Amino acid sequence: MADTLLLRELTREQARARAPEALLVFPVGALEQHGPHLPVGTDDYLVENVARQAAAKAADRIPVLVAPTLPFGSSHHHLPFGGTMSVSTETYYRVVRELTESLLIDGFRRIFILNGHGGNHELIQLVARDLALTHEADLAAASYWTIAWDALTALGLHEHGRLPGHAGVFETSAILALHPELVREPRPHRDGPFAVSPRASAPYRSELHGSWQRIEGFTDSPDRGSAVLGRRALDAIAGAVAAAFVEFYQASKENEGTA
Repeated sequence: MADTLLLRELTREQARARAPEALLVFPVGALEQHGPHLPVGTDDYLVENVARQAAAKAADRIPVLVAPTLPFGSSHHHLPFGGTMSVSTETYYRVVRELTESLLIDGFRRIFILNGHGGNHELIQLVARDLALTHEADLAAASYWTIAWDALTALGLHEHGRLPGHAGVFETSAILALHPELVREPRPHRDGPFAVSPRASAPYRSELHGSWQRIEGFTDSPDRGSAVLGRRALDAIAGAVAAAFVEFYQASKENEGTA
């Protein structure tokens, strides 16, 4: 048990002993509709898998622990479809901030918030920024697909539509690789062409009322996904995220030495 990567398996004494040196990974997901074919826990399944696999890859280079995944997110835009549990923007920020702050009070000094749902992206970054201003600790926050962008585009996943999309080729492939029994057939089909995801951020963010309903709650064409593509994508993501964990940890150690 001493070598476990999971925080929830430790005693309080073990957690306290490992806190000062460990990188604590805090995965955050969502419970929301993912079209007529994927489970509502898709984001939760994927980010937890990524966090654990990446931590396992990084563990031979840095001390690392993975906290339990927060299974709820900021998902009000999916409420019209059903099968969604969501908290408001303001509440989500407070929940993630207070959970992260409790880890800081526990003695952790390096925390990486790893996100698996697009609606959480900006909010976790604000949490990391704000807590680093008020605590003597180093924090990072990112969505796993932004970390692994180059690896995912090398596999051609961006050519199916916006990456990571929602309940489309990418997420369908990943769930086919992890939990094929949870993918309902027949999967939806949608004719292209689909807009290719841009590498750089758009010059502005647009939110068009009713846009999710117009695309029936899923992007691109889920029937084009495969378990083989999903396994390749998850392996690539785990490698990229593990590298990010190591990079952040080493930067934190260097910062510690100059503080």
